[in-house]
Amino acid sequence: MTARVLVVDDLLPNIKLLEARLSAEYFDVLSAMNGPDALAACIEGRCDIVLLDVMMPGMDGLEVCRRLKGNPATAHIPVVMVTALDQPADRVRGLDAGADDFLTKPLDEVALLARVRSLARLKTTMDELRSRCMTLASLGPSPKLAEAISDEGQNGRILLIDDRVNSATWLEGALRGRHALTIEHDPSKACDRAGAGDFELIIVSMNLAGHDGLRICAQLRSMEHTRQTPILMIAEMDDRPRILRGLDMGVNDYLARPLDRNELIARVRTQLRRKRYADALRMTLTDSIQAALVDSLTGLYNRRYLETYLASMLESASTRGNPLSLMVLDIDHFKVINDTWGHDAGDEVLRAFAQRVKQGVREADLVCRLGGEEFVVIMPEAEQRFAASIAERVRQEVELEPFLIEGGAKQINVTVSIGLAEAHGDASPDAFFRRADKALYRSKHEGRNRVTLDAA
Repeated sequence: MTARVLVVDDLLPNIKLLEARLSAEYFDVLSAMNGPDALAACIEGRCDIVLLDVMMPGMDGLEVCRRLKGNPATAHIPVVMVTALDQPADRVRGLDAGADDFLTKPLDEVALLARVRSLARLKTTMDELRSRCMTLASLGPSPKLAEAISDEGQNGRILLIDDRVNSATWLEGALRGRHALTIEHDPSKACDRAGAGDFELIIVSMNLAGHDGLRICAQLRSMEHTRQTPILMIAEMDDRPRILRGLDMGVNDYLARPLDRNELIARVRTQLRRKRYADALRMTLTDSIQAALVDSLTGLYNRRYLETYLASMLESASTRGNPLSLMVLDIDHFKVINDTWGHDAGDEVLRAFAQRVKQGVREADLVCRLGGEEFVVIMPEAEQRFAASIAERVRQEVELEPFLIEGGAKQINVTVSIGLAEAHGDASPDAFFRRADKALYRSKHEGRNRVTLDAA
C-alpha cells in the first residue's frame, strides 16, 4: 500500500532521514518546514498522511494538527505526531489535538512503516467514501458530516475482551462515566458477543489464557458485522512483533502496558471520533443515493431508477422466457384537484395514491412515480391477463374510498386510468413503455376510470 506522505519538520536533516526511509518503501514523500506550508499542502490535497514534528518555531505541531482536524476539508487526513517527548502526558496532548498516533524519536523504522501502511489503508477507504459522497451530494459537507467532525468522542459503546479480572476492572474504572463498557471475560465467546452487539469500539487484550488475541482480531475483521468496527489492542511493552503484526492485519491502534489512564481515554476518543466520521460518510452516501433514486414526495422509486430496472427486468424475462407486464397509471383530472383545492391537497392525494397502489399490487411488483400524476408498476412473471386482474383491483381500490385532504378535514373522490402491456421477446424498454402508454391513452380517451390492455 503506497501513499503520499507529507513530512513536516523545521530541521532539514530530519526531513531527509524520513524521506530516505519512506522512499525506500515506495512512498511518495513531500516536505514542509513550517506550519503554514503544511496546512497549504493539505488543503490543496497533495498528501495522504502527515508526519508532523511537534517542536517547531512559530506555529507548533499541536496547533497545525488542531487546524487540520478542525477543517472539514482536511479533517480526514491521518496525522502522526513525531517528537522527542516521550511522556504519556505528551502523547495525550497530541491525541487531544486530534492526532491519529504519536511516534517518539529516535524512530523505530519498522514501527513507523507499520503505522504508515495502516493509516494509508484507512485513508484509501475514507477517500473512496468521501469521493462518492461529494459526487452525489455536490453541495459540500452534509450536516451529518459537520456533526461528526465536531464529535467529542464520548458516550461510546465499547466491548472489552479480557479474561483477567484485575485488568478488566482497571479499564472499567478508567472509562466509567465516559462510555458504556461491556466486558466479555470468556475469549471463546468474544466474536459471538461482538457480532450480536452494536459496538463502536472493541478493545482486545493480547494476554488471553489459552487464546490468541491476534486470531480474535482477525476473526473480528472477517465478520461482516464487525468489519468496520475499530479495534484497540492492549499488549505488553516487549510484545512488539505481535503489535506490528496486528497493525498490519488491520487493527486500528494499540496501548502498551503499563497503561496510562489519560492516554487510554484519549486513544479511545480518537477511535470513536474516526468511527463516527466514517459512519457519517456512509450514511451520507446512502442518503445521497436514495435522494437520486427515490421520489421525495411519495417515497417511491423515481424515473431514473425505473429506466435502469426496467431494462434489467426485460433482459431477464427475455433470457429466461418469463412473462413481464407493465402498468402505467394516470390520476384522472388531477389538474382540477390542484386548481380547486391547491397544490398541498394535490400532494396529499399523490402520497395516498402511492400507498393505495402499493397495497393493491403484489410484493414482487415495483411501483415507481414517473412524474406528476403518472405512475408505473413493473410486474415480473405476470402474464397480461393476470396483470389485468391486479390492475382492476388497483382501480377499484382508488375509486372505492374518498381521499382525505387538508389534514383529514375534507375528502374528495379520485379515479385512475390504467394502460397495460406485456413484454415481447424483442421489446426494448422504450417500445415496451410506449405500448403501455398507448393503452393508457385509450383508457383516457374512452372515458377514464378504466383498465385498457395493449392490443399488440
